[in-house]
Amino acid sequence: MQQIFNFFIRNSYRILFLLLLGLSLALTIQSHAFHKSRVITSANFFTGNVYEKISDVNEYLNLRTQNEQLALENARLKSLVFNIEDTLKIPNLDSIKGVNPSDIIVTKVIHNSYNVHENFITLNAGTKQGIKPDMGVINSQGIIGIIDDTSPRYSTVISILNMKSRINAKIKKSNHFGSLSWDGKSTGFVQLTDVPRLASVRKGDTIVTGGQSVIFPENINIGTIDKVYIDKKTNYYTLKIRLFNDMTNLGHVYVIKSKDREELINLENKGKDE
Repeated sequence: MQQIFNFFIRNSYRILFLLLLGLSLALTIQSHAFHKSRVITSANFFTGNVYEKISDVNEYLNLRTQNEQLALENARLKSLVFNIEDTLKIPNLDSIKGVNPSDIIVTKVIHNSYNVHENFITLNAGTKQGIKPDMGVINSQGIIGIIDDTSPRYSTVISILNMKSRINAKIKKSNHFGSLSWDGKSTGFVQLTDVPRLASVRKGDTIVTGGQSVIFPENINIGTIDKVYIDKKTNYYTLKIRLFNDMTNLGHVYVIKSKDREELINLENKGKDE
């Protein structure tokens, strides 16, 4: 405390000068409109910049919350798009039927492998959120994989970049089916095999999920045809498909419930038993 008093005593003349200077400036500004307007303009400019910087910082700190909200909104909009053809009867609409908002679970990729032959993805949602094995996983670009195993809070996904993965897919324009798999080479390409030779195929044609799967709804995007080969053993086409998704960079994904899956499997098993 004594040091503070000593400071004021040593600098009393300087402090008095600054007080008088400040008082004179304030009186000058108050009595002259021009000076007053200039000070107000400068103050507004300064505080405006400060508030803008604070707002930028707050927006950055809230990015995670905003991303979560955007993901939920995307899920809601996606479910509307899936069903809009039925409700509005719009012709030639690229939509997927039979998916309700309650059939979509929004979650996030927390681990993603893509540099081995059998790649898996881990999600931060599990049985508590309603996720079960054999559910399809997609994002806004296309398919990601199939749920393999679950725990209460997490689940693992068999990536489409897994050499054991087999998914029913088709050429969108002609509806010719094939089996989608991965040859273990490039993370940007998969292969569609067993496509009949009578199918009309062309580079750039879109490949989507087929209607013979109980996991994925029909017409979910996968990629486009990059190259066409003829398998000499089977005499069928093998198509090299360029994926819409960058499988090395995944964020929020959507897990799709299949309400008809158990019914279809039970019916098929019943027919086998008989």
